Amino acid sequence: MTAIQVMIVDDSAIVRQTLKALLDAEPDIEVSDVAQDPIVAAQKLRRRVPDVILLDIEMPRMDGLTFLEKLMSQHPIPVVICSSLTTKGSDSAFAALEMGAIEVIEKPKVGTREHLTESRTRIADTIRAAARAKPRQRTERRVIQKKLTADAVIQRKVGAGAALVESTEKIIVIGASTGGTEAVREVLEAMPIDCPGILVVQHMPERFTEAFAQRMDKSCRIRVAEARDGQSILRGHALIAPGGRHTLLKRSGARYYAQVKDGPLVSRHRPSVNVLFRSAAMYGGSNVVAAILTGMGDDGADGMKELFDAGAITLAQDEASCVVFGMPKEAIKRGGVQQVLPLDQIAQALVTRAATTGRPAGPAAAVAL
Repeated sequence: MTAIQVMIVDDSAIVRQTLKALLDAEPDIEVSDVAQDPIVAAQKLRRRVPDVILLDIEMPRMDGLTFLEKLMSQHPIPVVICSSLTTKGSDSAFAALEMGAIEVIEKPKVGTREHLTESRTRIADTIRAAARAKPRQRTERRVIQKKLTADAVIQRKVGAGAALVESTEKIIVIGASTGGTEAVREVLEAMPIDCPGILVVQHMPERFTEAFAQRMDKSCRIRVAEARDGQSILRGHALIAPGGRHTLLKRSGARYYAQVKDGPLVSRHRPSVNVLFRSAAMYGGSNVVAAILTGMGDDGADGMKELFDAGAITLAQDEASCVVFGMPKEAIKRGGVQQVLPLDQIAQALVTRAATTGRPAGPAAAVAL
């Protein structure tokens, strides 16, 4: 197996050393080059082109956004932004995603062994996803590691959905990962002001989710906010799961609300789509309309099957419009998806299906994988 070649571009020697040490510990990833700024990086790119570039934003001589723009127009390479995620940094990170960066990660901080282990997991998985992402499609190369299931946060209760109070109120749940920031934006911006309440898990670092929600609130017709524990989920509103914490759908009578809680990584993520989808199956059942969007791995696949079994309507983004067709593909393979659609049709389908009763007879078995 050929290791994924990574170039680190960051003006901090400490950050370069920390990232290199974390990535060199992964058997399928190799740091092939480091550069203290984009000028040096451009010189090194003439000699050797990596599979992925890990790029800082604020640097001397040339900032990361300018370098990214030149790179995408001249020689597109999968780029992951590595940011400190200050308020200014968050705005720049969103601009980078709009310019073609695959994902944003938070710079690792020196802390406990557990914190560094989780940082290594997140960064390595993001690098693997970027290596497979468009514009450079690659064969999946992953190191299989033990993953916790949603049982670590919420125990499945067979038949729990049947005990729910009868209600016609619908709820929409959405899960996404690599490439999902732009995908979620497109879906939310297309939502009408009277759409059902929405709960979203997008794999993002802490603090980035708040900035993302604020950005969406300005560009969408609906209201968008980062979820708070106990917050009601209302029509015309979307709640974004906060980075670093799990978010679940709960119900009290006819009222849906968000539960935000700590817990271990589930399916290698926190927040986890599987945790959200399981809670939606238990507390929303057939009142749920769910969509799983672009992302690497299988987070959300088991939860989508649980939603399907609970009578929910389940949709998946198609391969052609995904940055990485990992999560939707796994959900389809496990029989939990009823309809596969391009991204630009997902929002309308969610709203239309929420307004109808009943659902198709079975999963999308005819989809070619």
